[in-house]
Amino acid sequence: MTTTSALRRAAHWHRPLMLFVAAMAVLTVVAAVGVFTDPRVLTGAPIWLKPLKFAISFVLYGTTLAWMLSLLPRRSRSAEWAATVVVAMGVVEMVIIVGQVLRGTTSHFNESTPLNAALFQVMGAAVMVLFTGHLVLGIAVLRQRIADRAARYAVGWGLGLTLLGMAAAIPMVAGADTGIDGVAGAHSVGVVDGGPGLPLVGWSTTGGDLRIGHFVGLHALQALPLLAILLSRWGTRLDEVTRVRLLVVAGAAYGTLTVLFTWQALRGQPLLRPDALTLSVAAALLVGTAIAAGAVLARRRRPELVLAA
Repeated sequence: MTTTSALRRAAHWHRPLMLFVAAMAVLTVVAAVGVFTDPRVLTGAPIWLKPLKFAISFVLYGTTLAWMLSLLPRRSRSAEWAATVVVAMGVVEMVIIVGQVLRGTTSHFNESTPLNAALFQVMGAAVMVLFTGHLVLGIAVLRQRIADRAARYAVGWGLGLTLLGMAAAIPMVAGADTGIDGVAGAHSVGVVDGGPGLPLVGWSTTGGDLRIGHFVGLHALQALPLLAILLSRWGTRLDEVTRVRLLVVAGAAYGTLTVLFTWQALRGQPLLRPDALTLSVAAALLVGTAIAAGAVLARRRRPELVLAA
């Protein structure tokens, strides 16, 4: 399939999602230009960096959801309606984020004025509705049988772990007391937002950062299906059962990694400066995943046996 035909096919996926993706792609370009041309800085980062990151994330999220809906053997109105709700909430969130940038102030955790507080509360409500819409969409998708079992498991793990990634953001506002007037929450733990951070993503290099687990969990939606595609195309000697088992191992490891990053952040540790306990847990996860994957591969059926069966 050529790139042009693939794009034409994608254009006929869930229309609200694909229109949203197109709008976010345009915003990505606008925000990228703003990062380099607008000298304003908020919480230690270019003012247009947040819209840029959110726009890119929504492009990936919306495209992946639309692709997943295209895999269904029959149309699901509940999934399509849930996807439309997700789009509507995404639009609400992005309008507020961009609007606050144009006003020269922050969108998240901002309760410095009644208007800013109201906008932040609207964003919070939109995120909760989006979470619910994603959950309903996931249930509707998984109620149908996708022909490729490996793809079905990848979609299921991806949708579920994305919910985990969304939930990883809850500590940013739940019980967060920054001690700063007009600020209701924070990304960082143990340090003030806006300090030294990693390039582009801005994750704190001096304290914990809850955005890491949030980011990793959200992008399970792309990581697990991508792994399924790679196993299908380059793991030609692997039968379907083996691919499914490898995806289960990968999904469990990915979910554990999301929790690990969130736990590390809650303990006030920078990503690149883990303590001995964090390193020990990470090593155990790595070894356990390797052993599980090795056991699956050791039990795989040889192609000639699959054909004979």
